[in-house]
Amino acid sequence: MSSIIIRPLITEKMTAQGEKEGRYGFVVDRRSNKVEIRDAVEKEFNVKVTGVRTMIVRGKERTRYTKSNILRGATSTWKKAIVTLERGETIDLYSNL
Repeated sequence: MSSIIIRPLITEKMTAQGEKEGRYGFVVDRRSNKVEIRDAVEKEFNVKVTGVRTMIVRGKERTRYTKSNILRGATSTWKKAIVTLERGETIDLYSNL
């Protein structure tokens, strides 16, 4: 993967969108913009991208209760990109698993 694309989002919802609508999700670098994301996906997977939607997923506070004490922490904030491909094109995300 490139320095912009960290990893693909493989969830039940993203798999269904990939099959029906040609949309694929990726965890991307928080500093990257839509143009950089489009260029990275086109270069990495050799496809034509028609649209990119991005969102920042805010980290959550987490609390875990153990026998001895209470552990508090937080998950990291990350950026998600939903990439729409040209009709008829697909990305095989499962070949490297």
